[in-house]
Amino acid sequence: MSRKSLSKFIFIYAIFIAVFHFYINIWGGISNLRFNAAHFSLLASLGFLTFRASKHSSEDIIPIYDIFLALLASSIVIYMVLFEDSFYAVAHSNMRPMDIFYSVVTILTAIEILRRTTGLIIPTMIVIAISYLLFLGKYLDGVFAFGGMNIDRFLYRMFYTGEGPFGPIATISATYVFMFILFSAFLMKSGAGDFIVELASVATSRFKGGTGHVALFSSALMGTISGSAVANVVSTGSITIPMMKKAKFQPMFAASIETSASTGGQIMPPIMGAGAFIMAQMTQIAYSTIIVLSILPAMLYFISISFYIHIHAKKYNIPAGKTDKKAWPIIREGFHFLIPLSILVILLIYGFTPTYAAGISMIAIIAASYLTKTKRMSFKLILEAMAQGSQNMVVTGTLLVSIGIIVGVINISGIGITLSQLIIEWSNNNLFIALMLVSAAAIVLGMGLPTTAAYVVLVVLSAPALVGLMLDPATAALLSAGVSVPKATMYLLSAHLMVFWLAQVSNLTPPVCLAAFAGAAIAGTPPMKTGFKALNLGKAFYIMPLLFAFSPLITGTWPEKFEVFIFAIPGFLGIAAVSEGFWDMKMTIFERALFAIATVLLFSQDHIFHLNSYFDLVQDTSILGIIVMIFAMSIHKMRYKKFVLQKVA
Repeated sequence: MSRKSLSKFIFIYAIFIAVFHFYINIWGGISNLRFNAAHFSLLASLGFLTFRASKHSSEDIIPIYDIFLALLASSIVIYMVLFEDSFYAVAHSNMRPMDIFYSVVTILTAIEILRRTTGLIIPTMIVIAISYLLFLGKYLDGVFAFGGMNIDRFLYRMFYTGEGPFGPIATISATYVFMFILFSAFLMKSGAGDFIVELASVATSRFKGGTGHVALFSSALMGTISGSAVANVVSTGSITIPMMKKAKFQPMFAASIETSASTGGQIMPPIMGAGAFIMAQMTQIAYSTIIVLSILPAMLYFISISFYIHIHAKKYNIPAGKTDKKAWPIIREGFHFLIPLSILVILLIYGFTPTYAAGISMIAIIAASYLTKTKRMSFKLILEAMAQGSQNMVVTGTLLVSIGIIVGVINISGIGITLSQLIIEWSNNNLFIALMLVSAAAIVLGMGLPTTAAYVVLVVLSAPALVGLMLDPATAALLSAGVSVPKATMYLLSAHLMVFWLAQVSNLTPPVCLAAFAGAAIAGTPPMKTGFKALNLGKAFYIMPLLFAFSPLITGTWPEKFEVFIFAIPGFLGIAAVSEGFWDMKMTIFERALFAIATVLLFSQDHIFHLNSYFDLVQDTSILGIIVMIFAMSIHKMRYKKFVLQKVA
C-alpha cells in the first residue's frame, strides 16, 4: 500500500470512528459495556495504524504486525457484540477459552498501545498492579498484604464488569471527552484559533508587555476549547512566542509564559480537559456546578501569571503592545465563533448533558460559519475536522480506558482505603501535612503520568482522606458509615479540585513537562530550564489547593467566595514581587520581607494561624495583609522616586 493510499485509508477510518461516536452519543442504541469496548477497540486499532512500534520504524509503510494488531484490536468489539449475551446466559463468571483469550488480548493491546503513545511508565504500572492482585500481594506483609485472586475471576471482572477498562472512566472517555475533543477539532478547523489570537491582541494592547498578555489571554481562551496544554502551546505558541521574542521578552520567559498559560487551559471552564468530566462522574456532582465553581480559581491563576508578565515588562522596559486593528472589525468578522460557544454554555447551564451540548454546538459551528463569506466550513473541512478529532483522541482515549485497569485493581484490592488511612495516620490528622503528602505524590506521579492519569490515580487514593480531614469528626463518622450528608458534597468537590490542580504540574515539572518541551522547541531554549521557569510562573497550582482546603473559596457562600477572591489578588501580586525581587526597581531585602509578610497575611485564614486572637483592632488577617502591602509598596515607591530624581539631577 502506497503512502498516499495509507493516508487515505486512515483518514476514512478516522472519519468513521467520529461518525460512530457522534451517532451513539446523540441517539444511543448500545449498552455502555459494548460502547466502551467499541471505543477502545476502534481507537486502539487506529493507534496501531498511526503509531509505529519504535522510533526507528518507517512512517511510510505499515508493518504486517501492526496491521495484525489493528485487526486484533478491532475484533475485541466484534466478540463483545456477538458473545456478551451468551456469556451471561451460560457462564456465571466461569470464563470460556475465547473469553479468556479476548480478556487477555484487551489487556495486552492496552499495554502495547500505551507503550507506543505514552512510554513505559503507565504500562509498567499496569503490569505491577495486575501482578499485585494475582500473586504479588501474597508475598507482602502488613497493611499491603493481599491474598490474591483467581485469574478467571480477575479476567471476568476486568472484561465483563464495570471494574475494569470498560468501566465508568471509559464511559467518560467515550462520551464527554470524545465529543469535546471533536468539538475542539471543528472549532479549530473553522478558524477560531486566529480569531482568538487577534481578539486577545486587541484586548491587551494597552497593557505593559502587551504581547505577553496576548499569549496569556489567547491561551486562556483556547483552553476553554481544547483543554489540552500541549495542544494550546503548539497552536497559540507558534504565533505568540515569536511575537514575544520580537517584543524583547527573554526567549525562556516567553516560552514559560506560553507553557504556564497553556497548562492553565486544563483548569479553565467550561471544558477543563478530561478531568472535569471524570470529576463529575466520580463525585456525582453536576458538571455545571463544577465549572461554575471553577471560574474564580481559574481567574486567579491567570491573574497571578499576568503579574509576572507585568514585572518582566518593567524590568526589561518592554512597552505596551501596539496594534492597528480594532476590536469591532475582528468581532464582526468572527462573531460567528461566539455562537457555538454561547450555545454550549447555555445548554450546559440549562441542564442538558455535556455530550448533547457538544453535539448541538458542533452543528452550530457549521451553521454559523455560513453567516460569513470567508470562513465557511466546506464539506472537506468538515471531514478533516472529524478525522482530526478521532486522531486527537487516540492517546487520551486509550489512556483513560487503560487507567481503568489500575483503578479496578485499587478498588478490588482495597488498597485505596488502606492508603487513605495511612495518609491520615502519617499526617497525624493534620490537613496541611496531608495536603503536603498528596502534593509530593502528585509531583512523583506527574513525572511519569499525563495529567488525567495522575489525577485519576491520585484522587482514588487520597480523596477519602482529604474529605475526612476537612469535615468535623461527627460528620466524617456519619459519612464513613455510609450516611448521606448534604454539606459534605462541597467538601468532596474541594478535595477533588485539590488533587486535580496538583495533577496539572505534570505539564510543568521536569524531567517530563511535555508542555514546557513544546514551548522550548518553539522558542529555541533549553527544555529543562524552561520547565523550571514555567513551574515558577505557575506556582499557583500549589497555592490554590491550600485555598480550597483552608478557605471558603469552594465550600462557602458566594459572598465568602468573592472575599477570598478579592484578597487573593494582591496576595498573588506579593508572591510575584517576592519571587522576582523587582517592582519599579530591584527590591531591598527589607522590602521583600515586608511583601512576604503581607502575602502570608493575605492568604491566611484565621483558623490556620489563629492570629485573630492577637489582634483586637483588626480581626481579619487579610485586612492586616492589605495594610502591610500598602506600607511595603509605599516604601518602595518613595525609594524609586528618590532614585529617579537623583538620576535626573
